[in-house]
Amino acid sequence: MKKQYVFVYGTLKRGYSNHALLQGCGYLGVAQTVDKFAMYERGIPYVSKQENKTQIIGELYLVDELCLNNLDMLEGHPNWYKRELINVTCILNSGDFKTTKAWLYFNKHIPSSATQVTSGMYIR
Repeated sequence: MKKQYVFVYGTLKRGYSNHALLQGCGYLGVAQTVDKFAMYERGIPYVSKQENKTQIIGELYLVDELCLNNLDMLEGHPNWYKRELINVTCILNSGDFKTTKAWLYFNKHIPSSATQVTSGMYIR
């Protein structure tokens, strides 16, 4: 299986608790979704495709099959978070922009007590 792009927006980002799962994977840079979604937070972030509120800001990685399987296990794909292909634009280290398809983990099980992240960027 060839490597695939994954867009992360929460605890998998650099400096966050689950980032170790992406060690050794290719970090491409800061990215944002082309389309608008809704982000909510209650301890961890949730992105819903049911609402188009804002572009989501995160990081783009190039991962192998083993890494993708580990991410799926962490996210409970497809029962808790569901991984789907979306379009993202990434700012590369060279300063160039790259738009590509990447996996993003959506969740439709958003707690009623969650608050909306209007900026689209999860910060602990």
